[in-house]
Amino acid sequence: MQGLVNKIWYQGHPAKWLLLPLSGLFSLVSYIRRLGFKLGISQAETLSVPVIIVGNITAGGSGKTPTVIYLINLLRQHGYKPGVISRGYGVNIDGVKAVNVADKATEVGDEPAMIVARTQVPMVVGAKRIDAAKALLAQFDVDVIISDDGLQHYALARDIELAIVDGQRRYGNQCLIPAGPLREGLWRLKTIDWAINNGGSPQENEIAMTLEPSDLKAVKLSSNDEKWQQQEAIAMAGIGNPQRFFDSLVTLGYTIKQTKAFEDHQAFDEKELTQLSLQMPLIMTEKDAVKCRDFAQQNWWYLPVNAKLNESFDTAFLNRLKEVVKVKQGNLHGVR
Repeated sequence: MQGLVNKIWYQGHPAKWLLLPLSGLFSLVSYIRRLGFKLGISQAETLSVPVIIVGNITAGGSGKTPTVIYLINLLRQHGYKPGVISRGYGVNIDGVKAVNVADKATEVGDEPAMIVARTQVPMVVGAKRIDAAKALLAQFDVDVIISDDGLQHYALARDIELAIVDGQRRYGNQCLIPAGPLREGLWRLKTIDWAINNGGSPQENEIAMTLEPSDLKAVKLSSNDEKWQQQEAIAMAGIGNPQRFFDSLVTLGYTIKQTKAFEDHQAFDEKELTQLSLQMPLIMTEKDAVKCRDFAQQNWWYLPVNAKLNESFDTAFLNRLKEVVKVKQGNLHGVR
């Protein structure tokens, strides 16, 4: 299914024309919803601490999670105590749930599980982000909230918005869902604070971001002291753009004999992956690895990546945050 969707959205498949009426309906519903907030019929709730949205205007992966991790580390380096909220895509949560390091991806979502495993940041997931944010403030000592996704979740008032752009695929055919990948029209980019270009040549008003890989790590926790030995391998990925991952492995010099793409956020079958890795090692993304920790084989590996942005963005972002903090504290003369 994902293969057909990618052909329609990014490769000019003619099925787009059949879906355009549904895109028109999607556009109308979205407009009515936004209008409700604009007219005051629906109210966005404002919190006592700065809220930073890391989202996008397209469906599918664009690099939000590495950006969230980057911001967590940046904020900590400058004395802030960040916390994170997320919907917890693909899981059914009754109310809200704080994410623990030991939680399974099936309980909290693959991206929250990955973020907490990597950073141990305070994090709460829930279908309603405003409820998740309130629980985060009530349960943890945080002074900044980062929302992993949620650019279109207008019920939560936000102070800073970052939209992540897939630098290779960008906006595809520029149609709204389902005929295209857009959640909102390109006009939305005029209202955000920063557009972050992941892995492409940044266009006007975009900030360049790259994902820098680390050494392969064993998925099986007891194997973390083992080192990768150069050999042929199979690559798999259950992310929004699997081909980007496969291409990156080849660029890094790994000899990939076979690739297997899964649906984004897909739950994996242990038998299928074990069969896939019978003849040679299996390499996957870090997001996929958190879903395989409980049944990983000795020859399964994942590739950690770290977002890298320039210092000028860091400075501008931190300065903007300081301004928001002053307003939130109601102290015009305060200096952090």
